Amino acid sequence: MSNIQKKIQSIPYSVLDLSPITEGGSAAVSFQNTIDLAQHVEAWGYNRYWLAEHHNMPFIASSATSLLIGHVAGNTSSIRVGSGGIMLPNHAPLVVAEQFGTLETLYPGRIDLGLGRAPGTDGVTAQALRRELQSDGQDFPRLLNELRTYFDPSLSSGKQKVRAIPGTGLNIPVWLLGSSGFSAQLSAQLGLPFAYASHFSPNNTLAALDLYRSQFQPSESMESPHAMLGVNIIAADTDEEAERLATSLYQQFLNLIRNTELPLQPPVESIEEVASEREIMALRQQLGSSIIGSKESVREQLQSFIDKTQADELMVISQIYDHEARIRSYEIVAELFKEAS
Repeated sequence: MSNIQKKIQSIPYSVLDLSPITEGGSAAVSFQNTIDLAQHVEAWGYNRYWLAEHHNMPFIASSATSLLIGHVAGNTSSIRVGSGGIMLPNHAPLVVAEQFGTLETLYPGRIDLGLGRAPGTDGVTAQALRRELQSDGQDFPRLLNELRTYFDPSLSSGKQKVRAIPGTGLNIPVWLLGSSGFSAQLSAQLGLPFAYASHFSPNNTLAALDLYRSQFQPSESMESPHAMLGVNIIAADTDEEAERLATSLYQQFLNLIRNTELPLQPPVESIEEVASEREIMALRQQLGSSIIGSKESVREQLQSFIDKTQADELMVISQIYDHEARIRSYEIVAELFKEAS
């Protein structure tokens, strides 16, 4: 790990948007809010705007991820737009190559392809997505190799009979996403950038980063490792308001634990009102790296997080019920990244 201390202002900052569907809202409203947020964060200097593939979840509207990426790219002008991620076992690699080849052709130099190996949903929905394909994620390296070969035919061991058109020959950055050591090790072996989901798997963060950095093999696309970390940040003008806003995120995870299907819920005054002690312990375990508070509190927590992880880039997730409060949270974070050193 580098001995050089990184400051908040020295690393890029990006956005992961789940295009949340809120209680009383709709997917149509979510998409309008996504465009509004993307335009704001582009103006504030955010580096990337990624959208996540999830299915059969009533609080997430970004299931047709590549379509929404195109919609965001078409309504912005400079920010990189991509997937965080496409769940590759759900799709034929050729289809992903064609979709992202099309996106890169329409918006050259602005598209990222982040890939995950989980289904991003429950088992029944995964079966509905994959039909007869039985995948537990172990075939991910094979699927990844097939996909990368569509972009770069030189990776093929023989003559390539099937091509992605558009797609072939395009330089689309491929990222591997993960919440364990599997993708950390694979991205290191292939010399690819790595995005770690510390926003919902905080306890494995340092071990995964150490594995990625220690085993990294330089490639044509990357000479040194680049680790981007997802982090929940709920920022507001006061600590008390941020804590109140964060209860929507807590309720989202509570509903997952309880197998309760609900849109993103409005905040409550205190999570103790709606959760048991055991559930609160589970929330602390899963959301332990979340950064919540006023600008001053977030600054301190964010610098501590960077000190511990030596992150090369941060991807901010702000699951906030009120759209204007969500916009304000991202604005406060942008102010921190822009402060003079």
